[in-house]
Amino acid sequence: MSIRNEDETEQRRNDLIEKLIASNHFKKGNKHLYELTTAELEYEYFKLQYDDHPHGGKGSIHWRNF
Repeated sequence: MSIRNEDETEQRRNDLIEKLIASNHFKKGNKHLYELTTAELEYEYFKLQYDDHPHGGKGSIHWRNF
């Protein structure tokens, strides 16, 4: 059963690398994407999605409680 989990983790890692490369992200600092852990790749992908989202940045609308 652990072999299957390793295969799924490796597939998830490869998918994240492909998505980041498709968005023109090839490195994080001095490290290539294939050198990063799955958690680091997921964080980089999250940041990419957040930065591209129209409501995620500094210029977005934020509601205040009155």
